Amino acid sequence: MRLWIKICGNTSLADAQLAVEAGADAVGFVFAPSPRRMTPIDVAGIVPHLAAEVEKIGIFVDADPQEICSTVLACGLTGVQLHFEAAPDLPLKLRERLGPSVRILRVVHFGIESAGQIADRIAEHTRNPHVDAVLVDSRTAGVVGGTGVAFDWAAARETLFRGREEAKLIAAGGLHPGNVGLAIATLRPWGVDAVSGVEAAPGRKDPVKVREFVARARAAERESKE
Repeated sequence: MRLWIKICGNTSLADAQLAVEAGADAVGFVFAPSPRRMTPIDVAGIVPHLAAEVEKIGIFVDADPQEICSTVLACGLTGVQLHFEAAPDLPLKLRERLGPSVRILRVVHFGIESAGQIADRIAEHTRNPHVDAVLVDSRTAGVVGGTGVAFDWAAARETLFRGREEAKLIAAGGLHPGNVGLAIATLRPWGVDAVSGVEAAPGRKDPVKVREFVARARAAERESKE
C-alpha cells in the first residue's frame, strides 16, 4: 500500500502546487484560527487549479456540520479533517450531506490523555464506518495543530500503531525532512502529514523542505518494504 502524504497549512496557489509537484497525495487548508487560516473564498480560488487526483482537505476546529458542508461545497474540497473533539455522529451527518467520496479524518492527540484512553478513542473511530483514517498529532497548551513538536514515537508505536494497520493511522506533529524517515521506520504509519516542518515562515512553504520531505518519505517507504 502506498504511503499517503499530506502537506498541510497551504495559504497560496504556489504553495499548494509546490506540494503537488513534489509528489504529495493531498494538500490541506486550515479554516480555523491560525497563522495559516484561509477563507472559503481564498481556497475556492486555488482548488480549481490543482490536479483532480490530488486530495484537497479542509481542516476544521469547533465547526458545526453546516459550516463544514458549506465550505466543502463552496471550495470543491474532497475531504475534511475534524481537528477537535467532535460529536460521535458528526461523521455520519457529513457523509449524509457530502456523499461517499469525501474522505473524513478524525484526530487524536498523543500525550494529552493516557495511552489506553487514546487507544480506545482510535478503536472507536476505526469502528465508525464513516471515518476513513485517524491522524495522530501532538498538542501544546495553546495550539491544537501545526505545533512543530513531535510526540513520543517509540511509546506510540507500542501503544497505538503496532497491530493497527486496519486503522489507517496518519503520523503528524513535528515532522520535517530530517526526521520523517525515522518516524516512518518507527511507526509504519498509513500516512504522514507535515505543516511547520516544511515552512520558511508560518503560512509560507519552503520549496526545498517540501521536496525533501516528500522524497525522504518515499525513500523510507521503499526501505520499509525491502
